[in-house]
Amino acid sequence: MNIGEAAQASGVSAKMIRYYEETGLIPPAGRSGSGYRTYGPKEVQVLRFIRRARDLGFPMEKVADLLALWRDRSRASADVKRLAEAQIAALEARIAEMQAMQVTLTHLVHTCAGDDRPDCPILVDLSGGRP
Repeated sequence: MNIGEAAQASGVSAKMIRYYEETGLIPPAGRSGSGYRTYGPKEVQVLRFIRRARDLGFPMEKVADLLALWRDRSRASADVKRLAEAQIAALEARIAEMQAMQVTLTHLVHTCAGDDRPDCPILVDLSGGRP
């Protein structure tokens, strides 16, 4: 199949497939006689794997680690679990940061009158001042 068909089958855009090839995350695709990239079921499976890992928030370097572990049949599942646990910790940290941002922004919205006056504690805070 061509890159468009592989993109549709895997849920990964053609642009991202090219990017994954450029960065070495996946090997370069085979080429047809006319120079078009060609993909088979194995490559689509790898793209689906990458897509799922990215959907779970794994950064690219960790996706590469997961791919290496997936390909290594002599791997220990403990290595995979360690990566997943680290991702959970990273997600929990990001969630905490986002919750703190929400609390701050909610406070700023409540302190803003939202009327015709130019005074706005939200803009004061964004500029580094205190509301």
